[in-house]
Amino acid sequence: MSNNKTFAEVATTRRSIRAFLDKPVPEAELESIFSLAQTAPSNCNTQPWHVHVVSGEALERLRKLLPEALFNGEFSMDFPYEGKYSGVYKARQYDAANQLYASMGIAREEKDKRNAAFMRNFEFFGAPHVVFLFMHEDFGLREAADVGMYAQNLMLSMQAHDVASCPQTALAFHADKVRDVLAIDVQWKLLFGISFGYEDVNAAVNAAKVDRAVLSDAVSFHR
Repeated sequence: MSNNKTFAEVATTRRSIRAFLDKPVPEAELESIFSLAQTAPSNCNTQPWHVHVVSGEALERLRKLLPEALFNGEFSMDFPYEGKYSGVYKARQYDAANQLYASMGIAREEKDKRNAAFMRNFEFFGAPHVVFLFMHEDFGLREAADVGMYAQNLMLSMQAHDVASCPQTALAFHADKVRDVLAIDVQWKLLFGISFGYEDVNAAVNAAKVDRAVLSDAVSFHR
């Protein structure tokens, strides 16, 4: 862990990484990372997150099964996507995609290469670890927000330990298969996953850096 990092350094350097080294994070580091994440706030201190960290053989099983399921058109999402982006949100989505594919030298018309890049989601971008975030079937939007706060705490904790991460809602496409491999009861519903490990700094895709909206576009101060 890098003990001299300020919060500003951790927050501003954290970004989604899509190529990892084949180098596991030591067990002691994992315990430190997830212990810090556990300090996240939640409504009435319910701590509704149900967290499964996957490595080794179980990870390799999922790395094989999830791409096959997508190729076969199989989906089992616990929380299906119900809306679509428009306006500035759609523009930001397109800009992020364009920067990502540009970093890999993939043109807009190269659909096959774009699809191949997208499929890397289901191989966890080569990461040695993935964490799946679940919540109980009795919970709703309020608890999902709590899980989101936990996830941010977790990724900042990873960054403080020099561990890279990539949050992926695509990993919720096959909730049933994830539950089957990890022997998780169906009462636990999958929100998303986060691939993590050490960044491959030589991978072109990791050069992609998306902008953030200026403060005045996102925050209103009332005095």
